[in-house]
Amino acid sequence: MQNARKLVVLAATIALPALLGAQTYPSTTDPRSTLKPGRFDAGVAASNMKLVASPHTPAQFDSTRGLTFINSDLSFGTHYVYQGNFAGFVIWDVADPAKPVLASVYECITSQGDPVNIGNLLFISAEGGGNRNDCGKGGVQNAKDHMAGVRIFDVTNPHAPKLIKNVQTCKGSHTFTPVPSPTDKNVVYLYVSGGSAARPDSEVPELHCKNGTDPADPTNSLYMLDIIKVPLDHPENAKVIPGARIFTGLDPSPDCLTFCAPATGGGGGGRGRGGRGGAPATAADSAAAAQFAAALRTGPRNCHDVTAYPEKHLLLAACNAYGILVDISNPEKPFRITALSDTNNFQGRHTAGFSNDGKKLIVTNEWGGGTSPMCQANSMLEMGGNTILTLSPDNKKVTQRAYFKLPAAQSAEENCVAHNGGLIPVPGRDLYVQGWYQGGIDVMDFTDADHPTEIAYYDRGSIDPPPGADVPIAAGAAGGAADARSRGTTGGSWGAYYWNGLVYSSELNRGLDIYELQPSAQISANELAAAKLVTFEQYKPTSQPKLSWPPAFVVVRSYLDQLVRGKGLAADRLTAIDQALDAAEQKMGAARGTALTALAKQVDGDAMGAKDGERVKSMAAEIRRLAAVSK
Repeated sequence: MQNARKLVVLAATIALPALLGAQTYPSTTDPRSTLKPGRFDAGVAASNMKLVASPHTPAQFDSTRGLTFINSDLSFGTHYVYQGNFAGFVIWDVADPAKPVLASVYECITSQGDPVNIGNLLFISAEGGGNRNDCGKGGVQNAKDHMAGVRIFDVTNPHAPKLIKNVQTCKGSHTFTPVPSPTDKNVVYLYVSGGSAARPDSEVPELHCKNGTDPADPTNSLYMLDIIKVPLDHPENAKVIPGARIFTGLDPSPDCLTFCAPATGGGGGGRGRGGRGGAPATAADSAAAAQFAAALRTGPRNCHDVTAYPEKHLLLAACNAYGILVDISNPEKPFRITALSDTNNFQGRHTAGFSNDGKKLIVTNEWGGGTSPMCQANSMLEMGGNTILTLSPDNKKVTQRAYFKLPAAQSAEENCVAHNGGLIPVPGRDLYVQGWYQGGIDVMDFTDADHPTEIAYYDRGSIDPPPGADVPIAAGAAGGAADARSRGTTGGSWGAYYWNGLVYSSELNRGLDIYELQPSAQISANELAAAKLVTFEQYKPTSQPKLSWPPAFVVVRSYLDQLVRGKGLAADRLTAIDQALDAAEQKMGAARGTALTALAKQVDGDAMGAKDGERVKSMAAEIRRLAAVSK
């Protein structure tokens, strides 16, 4: 365990508080730990969340075996949800979220199929050896028919999508992130994460793909992120441009093979990401493990996911053993600002995110590849969850603050590990909702970077019952252990995202889930109402938008509720402010503005002696903004 206790700093100065002490493990007394299994009749445990709708996976992507194709990520636009799938994509009409309507199902063998919609275009990632240019089934018979990169569809009519372009890349696209041009609204850049080896010239001779071991070699296709430049008015002209060489100069990672390498072999730990229950190890699984081992010796050569924050001109990349912060002021010439490696948790870095002010970072760890039960009672905190980091004002110093992991022990039948998520727009707080596969949906409050906490969740029981629950397995019976794990059907939340008032989750196995957060001691009705004021016509969490709120009483009262909850100001003053807000809201026009201006001045004075003076100042600023629009 010595290697797993070692923090390696590369190209950055990292201050590490006392967070690497005694390990903690998930609780076995949580109600989520004993839920009844079942595909559509599993037991449910929920806290501060309710299920609004749960349409099932369409028949084209399902079978009597329970899971033929896996649902992947989500993207959002107008009143549509675009749900990726390993064999195509689905478009849901959620104009009435309580009654989602299936707009279309597009069958297209694509592997993973992460979606991004921009205007009337839908981009779908493609990685793997079985994808064809024509989207057909049956595998690739001719090398020139192999598609690995990003597909572009016209979804002007969501009921009849049309494939208009296959953009081939050297390594394919496991995921990709849109980065809008800061100077041309008609141009978007796609930063592509692809983990395969460089493709042979027989497939894409025009790309001049090249394998190699030298990160500094500018002709080497491996040690870079591919970048696709897309003119939105002529997407058929989308093309690959010189990529992001953000790995040069990074040293090899310390040994972390025991806990951190991708699992291989049949059964629970042996299925690569997106595997199906009982599937044996594939050549791709073995190749992934070999690639991982090579990365430990040579340094990273690929990222799993990258998240852009265009407002801040930053990109945070989750790159196997590394987290890499990148300047994207010029998207065609990105450069690395800093990089770090923490072997306690992040040899399997997966997803990245920013707080709204850009001062905090989240990086998740997909320990076990997403198909293994990594949230059991004996699963350590430092693996398979999130870590919270903070940035210095100049973005050059990164401080690791805390770990967060799902606090409820899950069963051996439930693949569970931290996965994709996004911010919930509550003013004054940093809230992150995310999927944990069969660990369910979870909301993390990381406002206090040193003490992230859970404030809401929704979880179902496992898809499969435990071994022997319906057909007893004799102790010591031949093959018993193998039979036991072969029942671990992959499922759960691929990712969960807050969009325009609701939480949407892509369920790998069951379909699409839509949730609504409920008021509680951890999150007030005012905070939830304020969150609903933030709306986006189009939304993709990996291109993180800046959150802003219009002047409103619920925004002011959100800060007031937080001060009450945290006892950040004397109780008598909180009561007086609440009463003054009530009185001001009863007034109209200039009278309201005058009352609010006077209240803001009083609250300015409260900040000086308050326990939470910064939050009091923020509340005063919101009162003043509200006063300005009331006059």
